[in-house]
Amino acid sequence: METGKSAVMPSLSANISRIREFSGGSSDVLVNEFVTGGISCALVCCDGMVSTSVITELIFEPITGIDKKNNAQELFHYIREELLLSTDRPSVSCIEDVFRLVYSGFAVLFAEGAEEALGFGVQGYSSRGVQEPDGEGNIMGAHEGFTETIRTSMSQIRRRLKSPELVMEMMQKGEKSRTDLCLCYMKDRVPKRLMAQIRRSLDEIKLETILTTGYVRPFVESRRFELFSSTGVTERPDVLCSKLIEGRVAILVDGVPFAIVIPKLFCESFQTLDDYSYKPYYATFLRWLKYGAFVMAVLLPAVYAAIVMYHPELLNTTLFMLLVDAEKSAPLSIMTESLFVLLMYEVIREAGVRLPKPVGGAVSIISGLIIGDAAVKSGLVSTPLLTMTALSVLGGLVVPELNPAVTVLRFAFLLAGGVMGLFGISLLACAVLVNICATEDYGFPYTAPLSPFRKRGMSDTVYRADMRKMQERDFTVEEYYE
Repeated sequence: METGKSAVMPSLSANISRIREFSGGSSDVLVNEFVTGGISCALVCCDGMVSTSVITELIFEPITGIDKKNNAQELFHYIREELLLSTDRPSVSCIEDVFRLVYSGFAVLFAEGAEEALGFGVQGYSSRGVQEPDGEGNIMGAHEGFTETIRTSMSQIRRRLKSPELVMEMMQKGEKSRTDLCLCYMKDRVPKRLMAQIRRSLDEIKLETILTTGYVRPFVESRRFELFSSTGVTERPDVLCSKLIEGRVAILVDGVPFAIVIPKLFCESFQTLDDYSYKPYYATFLRWLKYGAFVMAVLLPAVYAAIVMYHPELLNTTLFMLLVDAEKSAPLSIMTESLFVLLMYEVIREAGVRLPKPVGGAVSIISGLIIGDAAVKSGLVSTPLLTMTALSVLGGLVVPELNPAVTVLRFAFLLAGGVMGLFGISLLACAVLVNICATEDYGFPYTAPLSPFRKRGMSDTVYRADMRKMQERDFTVEEYYE
């Protein structure tokens, strides 16, 4: 038992008193006292966290029918050896661990004269069923995503990877929340040094509570400034399994339907599960379409402002006159107009995300039909600029995982292009490329397999090769730890 923890006492009444004292008289902590085998016992559970039918049929009925025993040790020995009341039956010797089990959906049995307690897994709390994920849609793949219940998410992974090489390690983090975390990896694919580094990073978590993946990700990422996250998230079990096969590590957080993937590649943001259901030529076309949409999302407003303001000679006469005619009635500069339109879009997007769903349609109507149309007709915003901004925003939606970074970079490039023209855009692009190439997670480069270059990785990066060739590729993170 750890120092500073309260041990389970042989006196049943003393244990019950301390349980009520520790819980502060909380109404959901239930203490059921009874006598079995001639020994006074108490079963402690949390209302709403256990299944009433399971605890009645599998715990109460078998235990209350036990013949007379001489002492608590003999009673516990009989329960362990003769009765299979639950598949998960931990023993605890301190009150703090008792509450951790009780609040996780266990029923804990105390007996007069025993210096330990027995836990029985009888979880029965309400949870959301398996549904299709909202953020990672697909056409031809599975239509199920992770749920908030970590045990259900673990079973979804195990159902797809039945190999004994798949390891799932449970741990608790958060001094107050005691949130369950599950470390998932293929022990024959993951470098041992990588696992040791990840475990050390998780040991640094001293938070009081963990409510989402955002609480954990900073501890498993580099402390240097990175424009793009070196860890990814997914809500699809099939996608996660494909990462585990490549030697990645995943972290599941109880209460969150997302899994953290370590490490993550930049090129993965442009891949979807449907790519492996289509013909290679069409999947390759979609990949390059997404690459182009990403570049357009980041650079289009900036390039438009830079060319119109500083480099009009790059435009032909007809196009130049059209832009001059559209911009001559606008009261603001092109850069100011662009900033105004982009900020207006971000406000509308945030309002659509935070407002209740029934109001979302009204937000779209007001923003698209009323505000946008009125801004153009009044001359406050030119039509070409509004078109460029809309195309840029639309391109960012093609790669939703990178959208936060794209949003900030779009503003940064617009300011650089508005102040220094194409030269400023080039300087900032070089800085961004340096930052991306320097991004790494535990020594694994974010830009792999492009930089450092790995020829075997090109068959699923630059293009999508045929499955017959990909099965011989065997590209894993082990290559970067040699």
